[in-house]
Amino acid sequence: MVLGLVLSDIFSNKQLVGLLTEVDTERLKEAPLDYLSSILGVSEEKMRELTLTFEEARGVLEDLEKNGCGLITIDDEKYPRLLRETSSPPCLLFYKGNLDLLTSRSIAIVGSRKPSLAGVKIARNLAFELAQKGFVIVSGLARGIDTAAHKGALEAGGATVAVLGTGIDRVYPSENQELAEDISRRGLLIAEYPPGVPPLKQNFPQRNRIISGLCLGTVVVEAGKSSGALITAGFALEENREVFAVPCSPLASQSGGVNRLLKEGATLVECADDIVKEIAPQCGGLRYQQDQVQVPVEPDQRQIMELLSNVPAHVDEIARAVGLGSAKTLALLFELETRGFVKSLPGKFYVRQ
Repeated sequence: MVLGLVLSDIFSNKQLVGLLTEVDTERLKEAPLDYLSSILGVSEEKMRELTLTFEEARGVLEDLEKNGCGLITIDDEKYPRLLRETSSPPCLLFYKGNLDLLTSRSIAIVGSRKPSLAGVKIARNLAFELAQKGFVIVSGLARGIDTAAHKGALEAGGATVAVLGTGIDRVYPSENQELAEDISRRGLLIAEYPPGVPPLKQNFPQRNRIISGLCLGTVVVEAGKSSGALITAGFALEENREVFAVPCSPLASQSGGVNRLLKEGATLVECADDIVKEIAPQCGGLRYQQDQVQVPVEPDQRQIMELLSNVPAHVDEIARAVGLGSAKTLALLFELETRGFVKSLPGKFYVRQ
């Protein structure tokens, strides 16, 4: 029923949220046309047209099930409380993965699509440390900082939620297809747009309200003056959620938005503990248990992991940076690759997974 109303494009999200919070949707499923007409405020003739959309919705639901996806509406008990409390919650969410993550303590990490190497490393490390402390990392699967945040959480053996600006069956950018599949297995993909919706420009700013709405706080790592990450931070501020920012050099092109947030009162952070300290009162003062995580334990391996990012690095460059011979470095890289921590590229280049 609800999916059919969404697919019809007759009602706004706000109208549908109002309907679902006031009317028992189970009753709507069996209601006669005249009752639906009066409740929805449309003519019976329009309702007869809607029955065709309801048939389309059944087909969409069947396809979702075949592809291991599902949907929840705002009146569902599994709908995340923090998101429901925002001023503009989506009336439904399509999902693929572990839906229970929506009720976990979450932190958003967002930022530039064209970050510096330092920015990528900072985002990855923050996500890694926060995931180890029991937080779910939420981001938007975009290039740059978003990608680094998702990967950092997964590397820690933690969980991450990717909020899509497309249908649940579309991945944008396409280069993150493999990452999205990994997240669907070890975390959660969600979207408010029906399957098949392409990456339309206007959808991404709206998607950002969900990123911040799911979370206790939003961390911005590198953002220019017009960065979409600032929209996410703006939504967080509107909902009285915490906003954190990692300071940038004023000479950096990615500094304008972040440093403005700091001037306006965002909490300056340099490490995960800075975030946890601010968030802890909202979590009942609970301490977070550090999960046992399968990470490289050999010092040389750790040094290589800290050096690598999503920017390809040649084995000779890595060897010089860590002070080891090429043969030893190759052996360590091979072991890291077999454990899934790094990926080899043609020409003896390597990146972090």
